[in-house]
Amino acid sequence: MGQFYDRMKMDLELRGFSLQTQKNYLGNVRRFVAHFDRSPETLGREEARAYLHHLISERGLSKSTLHSVYSALKFFYETTLGQSWESFALPRPKTSRKLPLVLSRQEVQMVIEAPRNLKHQALLTTIYSGGLRLSEAIHLRAEDIDSKRMMIRVRQGKGDKERYTILGQRTLMLLREYWQSHKPVHWLFPGQPPDQPLSGRSGQKIFRRAIEQVGIHKAATVHTLRHSFATHLLEADVDLYYIQRLLGHRSTKTTSIYLHVSRRDLARIASPVDQWEEIAPPIY
Repeated sequence: MGQFYDRMKMDLELRGFSLQTQKNYLGNVRRFVAHFDRSPETLGREEARAYLHHLISERGLSKSTLHSVYSALKFFYETTLGQSWESFALPRPKTSRKLPLVLSRQEVQMVIEAPRNLKHQALLTTIYSGGLRLSEAIHLRAEDIDSKRMMIRVRQGKGDKERYTILGQRTLMLLREYWQSHKPVHWLFPGQPPDQPLSGRSGQKIFRRAIEQVGIHKAATVHTLRHSFATHLLEADVDLYYIQRLLGHRSTKTTSIYLHVSRRDLARIASPVDQWEEIAPPIY
């Protein structure tokens, strides 16, 4: 892509997109251009249409991946090339919205207490205690733990938005024990080398190892702890507005998905099978 790659990269940086989003967008557009092996200036509506159809019919990519490709092409044409994307009249692929997997409180406790490594236990506890994303947790510094206000300052939030979330008393005690033992310098959860934060891959491995240890056979990931945090708060009658703020969601609509997995209201409903009356045995 040459100069177009550099221009798009600059546009993404100017718009304040995260490094991961920049990588995804640039990769998607680069593959689009390579598919036709022509200059991006010569690729228009028909090529974009044909490429998206190719990804659906021949590559069989997921709806979420197609959505990402669509967004990357839209940004490239609108922002970098200055063309009207609306004139392309390409329908955005529909994305299926799956309900998040949630662990019970007992399951969460089992998973968090499974690691013998104090650092690993502190990481998982902090994620659940504040409803953090893994990327947010591994970029925490010691000064982000506000023990006086019992808050966690999240600097690396999605979209580079800072926020505060709650700090559990048990989490604080565990973090103090961990800090006394490990004395982290740059990052609260350092990786290798220590001046770098723990990698996301290592965080996922820590969670997978813990869930295997306790014998939970659900398709859970470390992000499940964040889903469980939100659902458990909702079941404890915390208002959805406050959960939205703690999670850092832009809209209550995003947070409302937890209404579909919470047992707060459903637990009050008795199944019809439990309302059967005793049936007298037939008399012959």
